Amino acid sequence: MPTISIAERAGQVGSTAVSEWIDVTQAMIDKFADATGDHQFIHTDPVRAAQTPFGGTIAHGFLTLSLMPQMQARTDVPEIEGVRMGVNYGGNKVRFLTPVPSGSRIRGHFKLLELVEKRPGQWQQTTELTVEIEGQDKPALIAEWIGQIFV
Repeated sequence: MPTISIAERAGQVGSTAVSEWIDVTQAMIDKFADATGDHQFIHTDPVRAAQTPFGGTIAHGFLTLSLMPQMQARTDVPEIEGVRMGVNYGGNKVRFLTPVPSGSRIRGHFKLLELVEKRPGQWQQTTELTVEIEGQDKPALIAEWIGQIFV
């Protein structure tokens, strides 16, 4: 994978990238339910969930959000040279707009909003994420996420 300097990446504010598609399977949803203890039937019981307006099981909103790193890794954005670590710093906003049905495919649309050096070697990146559901007009979620990058 190509690499760029942190300064070069900072010069790309406003740039966008789209990830490859990711399959959201019932097995993935069930594992997330086990990991989080959220076994609400709309996620884990296909028979009961089929009787709801969703028509079947849906992914947890936080499962969809948690796929952000996987989606980001599946873009063509070059890796930043010399990164020692990156950490989540939080979100300015997260909105779950459309449920993601089990068996759907999703992909992330990333827009770099800001990348600034907070102190020597510590950069703060703000990214807008829109998660598209294949075949649907309305996105699954929109988030503005902040990460810290240490070089």
